[in-house]
Amino acid sequence: MAATGSGHENWSSRSAFILAAVGSAVGLGNMWRFPAEAGENGGGAFVLFYIFCVLLIGLPVLLSEVLIGRHGQANAPESVRRVARDSNASEGWSILASMGVFAAFLILSFYCVVGGWVVYYIGVFLSDLVQTGVAGGAFEGRAAEDIEGLLPGLFGNGGLMVGLNLGFLAVTMFFVARGVSSGIEWVAVYLMPLFFLLFLGITIYGAFTGNFGDAIAYLFTFDFSKLTGEVMLAAVGQAFFSLSLGVAGMMTYGAYANRDTNLGHTSGIIASADTAVAMLAGLAIFPIVFAAGLSASAGPGLMFQSLPIAFQAMPFGSLIGLAFFVMVFFAALTSSVSLLEAPTAWMFEKFNMARPVATLIVGLGAAVLGVLSALSFNELAEFRPLGFIPIFAEANFFDALDGVTAKLFMPIGAILTCIFVGWVANPKLIDDENGLDGLLHQTWRALVRFVCPAALLVILLFGLFS
Repeated sequence: MAATGSGHENWSSRSAFILAAVGSAVGLGNMWRFPAEAGENGGGAFVLFYIFCVLLIGLPVLLSEVLIGRHGQANAPESVRRVARDSNASEGWSILASMGVFAAFLILSFYCVVGGWVVYYIGVFLSDLVQTGVAGGAFEGRAAEDIEGLLPGLFGNGGLMVGLNLGFLAVTMFFVARGVSSGIEWVAVYLMPLFFLLFLGITIYGAFTGNFGDAIAYLFTFDFSKLTGEVMLAAVGQAFFSLSLGVAGMMTYGAYANRDTNLGHTSGIIASADTAVAMLAGLAIFPIVFAAGLSASAGPGLMFQSLPIAFQAMPFGSLIGLAFFVMVFFAALTSSVSLLEAPTAWMFEKFNMARPVATLIVGLGAAVLGVLSALSFNELAEFRPLGFIPIFAEANFFDALDGVTAKLFMPIGAILTCIFVGWVANPKLIDDENGLDGLLHQTWRALVRFVCPAALLVILLFGLFS
């Protein structure tokens, strides 16, 4: 169903919007980054401060982005222009959304590379399941060093890395090209419930077969002596990135929301679901890792190296490993669809072209950057595209894209969003859109005006000068 006067489709229901937005937020940031960050930053102290930051920073910015999209009923830059016009403000504020659209495009290109890693591990566990059967542990008879070497082995195979990346991107493009109701909403409505079902099953499996008590203690014992400045900054950053803020995705999805959707309540549900998934990721991964006697502080290698080793010692290890990476694939796909939709919506509305054509153009651009990102682990390992900038001097192509988006585009875009919503946009317009009232509304406005910009400025400065 098209939104009046906009040519935009609408979500078929509030629940479809919630599932799509949760799918946008829930991705590799929850499944891969959160357990790694929690493990590297002392467990419970990080988790407590992370929840605190979601409430005080993530949720207010999330609501700000969604309400801009719902009011504008268009792609993200055009939605900001409409809010600015209706507030008698400069349409130049659309730069904040343009930065987000560009950041989404850049992130998509290397995000699909990591999505390819997930596909690779699905194949690894599927092959192992066929060979060893259901009941036993994974990788029977193989040394831990051999299992741990699967990821470096993948990195060394440039052709396979490129092929997996392009395959994951092609699946993403297929769903975005089909439109909101037949593509994006279909992914959300069918894959997200499957994701949660698999997630719950693996968490229960870890509770009965892993060291669940140690995992609970590690994640929820709040040792305040570990709450250092570095841990707090890591938690602030994770809360911000976990909700997919600063990349125009929530503005784009907000544009498809119906007028009768209470954005305040809906944003609260989205943030709560995203946080719950992050907590469950810890409860799914750490019991299995602890039961195998492995370290929680393995960092980014926790999911792709430590966890496969842990599955070797667990009953039904191959089956559970396969289910785990299928679950991660669902989460990664729902997020990549959101990343592709933001620049695609801008392109087909800006240039009045068919959605499939716009999807193809954006996808081809992302494919070129993705190939370079995939090859930066092998053939282009010594290539330093931003070597002339000190903070990116040692970054390969993959890391340079990651660094530019995470350290510059995302925090700057979010800071500008807070200033725009808190200080520039017409207060009545904002009040009519946000679905809040009373003390809750006053608190949200104070957070958007003062707390969120300050915290995001700290993230920006720390990323640039640490």
